[in-house]
Amino acid sequence: MPRPSFNFVLLAGGLAVGWASARAVAAPTDAEPSRAWETALVERRDIGASVLATGVIRPAVGAQVAVGSRASGILRTLHVTTGDAVDAGELLAELDPVEFETQVKRAEATRVNAEAERRFADGELDRVRQLNDRGAATAVELAAAVRAAETARAREREAEAVLEAARVQLGYTSIRSPIRGIVASVSTQEGETVAASFAAPTFVTVVDLTRLEVQAYVDETDIGRIEVGQRARFRVDTWPDEPFEGRVTAIRPTAEVRDNVVNYVTLIRIDPGSERVLRPEMTATIDILLEGREQAVAIPNAALRRDAAGPWVLVPAGAGVERRDIEVGFRGSDFTEVMSGLDAGERVVLGLTPACETGTPEAQ
Repeated sequence: MPRPSFNFVLLAGGLAVGWASARAVAAPTDAEPSRAWETALVERRDIGASVLATGVIRPAVGAQVAVGSRASGILRTLHVTTGDAVDAGELLAELDPVEFETQVKRAEATRVNAEAERRFADGELDRVRQLNDRGAATAVELAAAVRAAETARAREREAEAVLEAARVQLGYTSIRSPIRGIVASVSTQEGETVAASFAAPTFVTVVDLTRLEVQAYVDETDIGRIEVGQRARFRVDTWPDEPFEGRVTAIRPTAEVRDNVVNYVTLIRIDPGSERVLRPEMTATIDILLEGREQAVAIPNAALRRDAAGPWVLVPAGAGVERRDIEVGFRGSDFTEVMSGLDAGERVVLGLTPACETGTPEAQ
């Protein structure tokens, strides 16, 4: 039996593939039994647009504090460690107070001595005044007694101020948390000597995880559309399926240039209410929501076409399609508002260009 030629085999295979492809393209669907192209329904919907940015979560101003000491000395007791929750005013650490207690005692003794001198000077002033009234003391003696009494009072006030300063210095030996939060780090250990001559040495860092914000890096091409007060939605890699909400609170005026790309830092306050715990330095993907339209007649952006005459779409017409000129309004991320030319309930063709004004569509 002779073998079939190679060309005949190729021809038969090509016809079979072409027949199968034709069935795949022209097979009717339940929604569109007589058309082989994809359409979308013109309907009323809310249209929104957003600016995509990346950023990081950082503590807001005042939400992270490096707690140190204004006094020098030996750290006697450290009451907290990393991860501890602390309240505002809670004792974090204590310096050895012996030296400062001695200064307080010395200042108290000085104040007592100044008080005694003031009482003596007041008594002398009263005595000299009585003598002066009887003519037994001169005006010069009276003036000297007045000056001595005033000087004694000034020395007493000075001693009281020195005592108060010594007590303040003693209070610096107790380091307390200025805010409520979590101890993020501990940088000084018990027994270490700290010197506060030029700058307060940091003992612990406290961060309030309820006062975080997102620093979004917005490209210079988009920053013109960002305004304070706009809503924002972001996600973090830790919980990629859970969105967090926030609002734009500030736009920094100076740019940050990274790899020749100009970005502007936009600050977003995080709305409370989520059960998830966000932490500083988490990476965030942010959508800053722009203005939109509510219940507008809308078409998918994929259906919109433009030429010199303006915007237009393809609509089904019998067995083919036809061009329909339209007027558009707000353009969102996925849908465009139709001001005129289409009504809700009609259908538009997606992903095709017309072979003519009315006829069979050709694939792009």
